[in-house]
Amino acid sequence: MGSFKLGKMTLRSLFGKPETVMYPLEKREIPAGHRGTVENDMAKCILCGICVKRCPCSAIEVDKKAGTWTINHFACIQCDTCVRECPKDALSMSADFPHVATAIASQVLNKPEPTPEELAAEAAKKAEREARIAAAKAAKAAKEAEAAQG
Repeated sequence: MGSFKLGKMTLRSLFGKPETVMYPLEKREIPAGHRGTVENDMAKCILCGICVKRCPCSAIEVDKKAGTWTINHFACIQCDTCVRECPKDALSMSADFPHVATAIASQVLNKPEPTPEELAAEAAKKAEREARIAAAKAAKAAKEAEAAQG
């Protein structure tokens, strides 16, 4: 009985379409549920390091001082945990197959320099925060002075 199954499988492989393709030249259709590779939108990323803590295989590294985010795609198991845990939705899973590589290397992304508009918006935000703090301190001092008099 087993030889009939083996013969059927052998004949199907001899006369059927091959299962493999020449990958860089030909692309297979992406199956449903394929996660692909992790991608980071560095404009949204705040380098908080939550993805590093949640990664089960330690494929991600964050250096806040240098402003870099690094992933080792060869160590990544595409579990999607880092994408779900990112508080700013900076991480996503691309639907593409991993790129062909001849050597094991990590992908390093740098935080982009802020534009003049972003710098001006941050300075305005800081000035507004300082004004609120000063107003709160003045109100507290007035309240304490009133309590001391009365």
